[in-house]
Amino acid sequence: MASVTTIQVPKKVLNELKSIKEYPKQPYSELLAKMVKVFKEAKKTSQYDEFLHRIQQYKMKELWDNKYDEVWDHV
Repeated sequence: MASVTTIQVPKKVLNELKSIKEYPKQPYSELLAKMVKVFKEAKKTSQYDEFLHRIQQYKMKELWDNKYDEVWDHV
């Protein structure tokens, strides 16, 4: 058997965990493992989105801040 530990959580958190169980006898360890997996995926996605946003900012600056556009401002 794998080693286990006991963690303490406020009753409010315990009630939240109970409310999101997928089935009545789902162990909390299974639920927490799934939550960790989802959190890690969301974090990766967020970092990827940030990366794309930074690249897009640079490209948009390159496209819009150029001397050709400035000429059209004075036509």
